[in-house]
Amino acid sequence: MVQRLADKPFTLLGINSDKSRSALQKIISEQSITWPQIHDGTGGPIARQWNVKSWPTIYVIDQKGVIRYRNVRGEALEKAVAGLLGIKPEESDSPTTKPAKSPGDRPRSGK
Repeated sequence: MVQRLADKPFTLLGINSDKSRSALQKIISEQSITWPQIHDGTGGPIARQWNVKSWPTIYVIDQKGVIRYRNVRGEALEKAVAGLLGIKPEESDSPTTKPAKSPGDRPRSGK
């Protein structure tokens, strides 16, 4: 998805909760991760601010900083992103995505 959307206004950003930066570097290398990663540590400030209780937690955020979807994966994630970008998803028979409905879902600053 990162490669396919390279020419679109889209960014995938990983917030990593491994205990050490060296563990993060190992994962980046082993899994050929090409998108930016931020090391937050176990229970770090980003996880606390965003109320992350399980890993991975996925947020799809629109251009205004509003959380539009939470914890969508696979084809549902691709469909959610494609919808926000106004493009057709690769799979027309993707499962329906579920918009975020948590009361804590609100616009976030670019921190």
